Amino acid sequence: MELRYVMPTDSATAISRVYEQSWKYAYNGIIPQDYLDAIPEGRWASKLDRPDRKTLVCTDNDKIVGTSSFGRSRLERLNDWGEVISIYLLPAYMGKGYGKILLERVVMELKKLGYTQIFLWVLEENGRARRFYERFGFTQTDDRLDDNIGGESLREIR
Repeated sequence: MELRYVMPTDSATAISRVYEQSWKYAYNGIIPQDYLDAIPEGRWASKLDRPDRKTLVCTDNDKIVGTSSFGRSRLERLNDWGEVISIYLLPAYMGKGYGKILLERVVMELKKLGYTQIFLWVLEENGRARRFYERFGFTQTDDRLDDNIGGESLREIR
């Protein structure tokens, strides 16, 4: 396994595939199935190259199996905080320690950027992810974001 920053030679489609497959697995039963089934290949490919974010990829034998984007908080009131914007793995790599290593590296990189306080958002109904983040010391706050994905009203918690 290798963790590294995304390179121009990396396939944006391969990175997007991690998001797509992870969403379809992790959000099964949370986000409407017809929405998950309709996620097109390459859905996130155009959103990966953003100047306000940094992106790591996790590879296994040169195959991209995980990814995480992070950077300065997208919330103005928390603009001196670092934010883990996304962290996803292919389903076959979940529960095998890859996510732990990826999250540890993201937190380390945010600290290198000078952030002493770090947060993330997680769907309230995503118990598996919430337990994962809690094991790393993330604690739930009273901050909430109401969202609508695929016609389903959902809540994200910080």
